[in-house]
Amino acid sequence: MKKYVILLFISIMVIACSKVPITGRRQVNLLPESDMISMSLTAYSDFLGQSTVVPESNDDAAMVKRLGANIKVAVEQFLAKEGQSKRVEGFAWEFNLVEDPTVNAWCMPGGKVVIYTGILEVAQSEKGLAAVMGHEIAHAIARHGNERMSQQLLMQAGGVTLGALTQEQPAMAQQLFALSYGLGSQLGSLAFSRSHETEADKMGLIFMAMAGYDPQEAPKFWERMSAGGGGEPPEFLSTHPNHDTRISDLNEFMPEALKYYNAQTKSKKKTK
Repeated sequence: MKKYVILLFISIMVIACSKVPITGRRQVNLLPESDMISMSLTAYSDFLGQSTVVPESNDDAAMVKRLGANIKVAVEQFLAKEGQSKRVEGFAWEFNLVEDPTVNAWCMPGGKVVIYTGILEVAQSEKGLAAVMGHEIAHAIARHGNERMSQQLLMQAGGVTLGALTQEQPAMAQQLFALSYGLGSQLGSLAFSRSHETEADKMGLIFMAMAGYDPQEAPKFWERMSAGGGGEPPEFLSTHPNHDTRISDLNEFMPEALKYYNAQTKSKKKTK
């Protein structure tokens, strides 16, 4: 019996194993992404119902939607070219600005993106905000939340299936979902691990570059975040790279991102 259980576990791992776009890292997501998207719809709807959504007639809200649409097109074109369109299967993209002084932003499965007004001062411009949105969308494309949710189910729910937990303890299921996606946490203090954050940084650079935004703005954004004050825990105590490490990693990956940006710039000049 034990032999069959091991074989079954190996089979599930093989089936669930996939490669993250751009970085090529192999990951194992044990949960159907369709379930993640379904749960995100509930969480997203609840959040918007309790928040003040800035109307599109506002210049900042219009910028958020314009920026989101640009990155969405770039991401979908890139994934189609790489044969990974399944990564955005079932996505119904939305981009909203909410009135909240918290320096925060996030993207749920299914492309549900929220930007808080508090982050606009740090972003300073559309290209600064592109660094933020590219990073958050990267988390969704890389399915980092699915990885976290899988871990949380194993650690806190005794390995039961998501379907069973949702039926028997729906409140706990939503709590684990929120924990897995860092909902309610400030930017830079999300639920993702350091490896996930670094991966999202790299992917986000590429996404913003493909959308026509200079990726060199990304380290500048984090420099402004660092200059904003507020102590950080030592890196070995944190699940996230500190600002200096993050900026260094972004600059190290910059030449690759600039290839996409320069190609996009040349393409625009040819079409004029």
